[in-house]
Order: sequence, then C-alpha cells, then structure tokens
Amino acid sequence: MIKQSTSLYNEDLAPIPQNKRTWGTFNYAALWISMSLCIPTYMLASSLIEGGMNWWESILTIFIGNTVVLIPMILNGHAGAKYGIPFPVFARASFGTKGANIPAVLRAIVACGWFGIQTWIGGFALYQMFRLWIPALETLPQIFPDSFQLQTGPAIMFFLFWLLNMFVVYLGVESIKKLLLFKAFFLPAAALALLFWAINAGHGLGPILGQPSKLAGNNFWHYFFPALTGMVGYWATLSLNIPDFTRYAKSQRSQVVGQLIGLPPSMTLFSFIGVVVTSATFIIYGKTIWDPVALAGKFDSKILVSFAMIAVALSTLATNIAANIVSPANDFSNLSPSKINFRTGGYITGIIGIFICPWKLIADTNGYIFTWLIAYSSLLGPIGGIMIADYYFIRKQQLTVSEMYEPKGQYSFTNGFNKFAIIALLFGILPNVPGFLLQVKLVSSETFPAWILQLYNYAWFVGFFVSGIIYLFLMRNYKVVDLVNKELINNVAIN
Repeated sequence: MIKQSTSLYNEDLAPIPQNKRTWGTFNYAALWISMSLCIPTYMLASSLIEGGMNWWESILTIFIGNTVVLIPMILNGHAGAKYGIPFPVFARASFGTKGANIPAVLRAIVACGWFGIQTWIGGFALYQMFRLWIPALETLPQIFPDSFQLQTGPAIMFFLFWLLNMFVVYLGVESIKKLLLFKAFFLPAAALALLFWAINAGHGLGPILGQPSKLAGNNFWHYFFPALTGMVGYWATLSLNIPDFTRYAKSQRSQVVGQLIGLPPSMTLFSFIGVVVTSATFIIYGKTIWDPVALAGKFDSKILVSFAMIAVALSTLATNIAANIVSPANDFSNLSPSKINFRTGGYITGIIGIFICPWKLIADTNGYIFTWLIAYSSLLGPIGGIMIADYYFIRKQQLTVSEMYEPKGQYSFTNGFNKFAIIALLFGILPNVPGFLLQVKLVSSETFPAWILQLYNYAWFVGFFVSGIIYLFLMRNYKVVDLVNKELINNVAIN
C-alpha cells in the first residue's frame, strides 16, 4: 500500500493504475510525429548541410542518430509502462529518494535552454515581420556590448515574445490547447509549402540533390561523429523522461512499436524537407541559409512574410509551453513543493532560458551542434547509463513501487542519496569536460592531450558507458531487498 501522506507523494507522481492506461500504438506514434514537427528539427538537418554534408549524408546521419537514441528510449520506457511511474519516481531507484532531484534538475536546465532557443526563434520571427513595416527597427542604436552578439531590434522582439510566454505561464497550461491544435495543422502544411517552393525555385530536385559534399576523407569522419553525437543528444532529454509518457501505455508493445514507427521515420522525413530547402538556398541565393525564419524573411511580399512569421511565432509558443515549460516547472516544484508551485517554476525556467543566451547557441551550426547539443548530451548520457544499468542488471526489472514513496524505505539509501550513482555520474561527465572547455574557448588545444579532447566528440556515448559500467562495479555487492508486493504488482504493473 502506498502512503499518500509522505513528502514523496502527490497525485502527479502517483503510479497510474492499469484501468487508466489508455495509450495505444497510434498515440505514441502521433506523439513523436507531433514533437518532431518543429523548427529546431528543420534546423537540425539544415545545419548538417551548412556544415558541408550532402543531402544523403545528412539524412543518414539523422536516421542513425535517432535509431541509436531509440534504444535507451525504449529501455527506460519499460519501467514507466510496467509500473505506471513517472521519470522522477523511476530515478529514485538508482539515485535515491532525494538524489533523484539531481537528474531531474539537470534535465530541467536543458529544458530551460530549449525554452530559450524556441523563444529566440519566435521573437526573431516577429522581428522579421515588424522590420518590414517599421524599417527603423533595423537601425536602432546598439545598446548591448559587442560580446553579447545581440542587436537591439531582435533583442526587443525576443523580450516581448518572452513576456508573452510568461503571460501564458501565468494563465496556465490549459490556455495553450488551441495553439497546439493550430500547430498540428499549420506546421505540416507550411513545411510542404516551403518544400514545393524550394523545388520550384531550385529548378527541380535534380540540381538540389546534386549538390556535392564539401567533406571528404578524414574531414568527413571528423565531422560525422560529433554530428552523430549531436543527433543523439537532440532527444537525450526525452530518452530519460520517456516514462512520463509510457506510464499511460496499454502494454509494452504499444510503447515499443509506437516509438519505433513514430520517431526515426518522422524525424527523417521532416529533416528531408530541411535538407532540400537548405540545399536549394545555395542555388537560389548563392549561399546556404539554414535558419527557416531568416529564409522566410527574404520573401518579397510583406503580407506573405507577416502571415508566415505570425504563424511561426504562434506554433513556437505552443511548442515551447508544452515541451519546455511544463517539465522543468514541475522539476523545480519538486525541489520544494511547499514553496515552488507550477507558476513559480515556469518563471524560473524563463529566467534561466535568458541567461543561457540562446541567440549565441543558434547563431551558427557550430554553436547549435557542438556547443549546445553535444554539451548537454555529456550530462544526460551518464544519467541514462546509470538508470538502465540499475533497472536491468541490478534490479532485473523488479521494483517495489510502494517503497519508492517511502522516505526511509529501501530507495532512501543514505539520507536519501545513493552515493554510488552520484560517483558514477561524476566519472561519466569528467572525460568530456576538457573537450567542452576547448569548445567554449576557455582552454587552448595544448592544455590537454589530443585524445582526451577528442572524447567530447562522442560525449553521450562516453558518458553513457563510463557511468553505466562504473555504477555496476560500485553496486556489485548491493543486495536488492525483495519487498515486492504481489498484490500491488497485480494491480499496478504490467509485463
């Protein structure tokens, strides 16, 4: 029996009973199709073209990356589907009842970064529209230091769009439902319209897909592996908190097959549009334009640009609140439920999203892939390695659900923290630190041996396997307490 009076329990964290698990295969496929259709996915593909790959190299890299990340996605999703528990509760099994806040907060910070990026995209879309009607917006005096790399006009629109996001947080998530419905119809239509425009303006698919690769030999491989790590890192957050969704699954098959047919195909298809359009821009304008908002700003018609930019802003607002506010707001709230409610958690997310300076992260492909995607994958890869090692090798997929809500139960370890998980996490992050410091230019290439710096190119993989293996070694003498309540399992868990 789960005690509902403990500090570890509330209705949002409670396990979903079997009779309330209604998500089938179609639901999970639809979920991934919806989440894949967004501006950052388009930019993911177009950044590879900008980096020098040709069309099929870009598509293949994205497909491989999403197939790789699908593995931990399905493995971590198993616990959610079997026991009906969300990610923060699942993390208690390996990190401890209090230690689970560590992976939750790390995931929340990454979501804050994505919030900032999406807010910048929405704000820049508004800027592209208003500068056509108010030309003075382009020539406003510079008020930020050069180190900020931030022009006044875009900064104003970014801040206004940020305020709009915060107003929606104030109103509550329910206010975003109609915008999500709008996004579901608009983005696919807009993407197809952009594709047809590119094919027409680029004189057919032949010249577009005929663009050669700018990478050859060792140069290709030096770019491919960090790019692949970036593709894996793109969904590294969801590979951890996927139990938040699979807890509603009718069966294991529903979540496995749904994700299998929903994630790699939809990401690859939408990325193909980004690849074609970006390749076409080189033919049309003589240079690759990887940002679709910047591209749309080049169209001649004020009405067309205004319509497109308003639509981008609205769909980005919907995606931002649903994908990048709800999760971190709840994570921050979980730190201190009595002091931080959802609204306050949302404000915290918004403030951190500004301090991350998202305009720098997506100013070029180097920042987007090598600084942002790879950097945060070095934090989340180790967490995934620890959770999977614990669930499959230490606990053999057996959890005592009632104990996960007990402050002094078997998952409290020492004062709520599993020191072995924390040690393994640090060891998984450490090898990638030198490469990250070089990437952000805090050290020179002579500071560390070259082979250590190169580990950063494989950040997610290095962290995943190093932390997983070290965790298994440290936990080799740990005795799993067999307190599984058979009646609870029959009522709550499915196989």
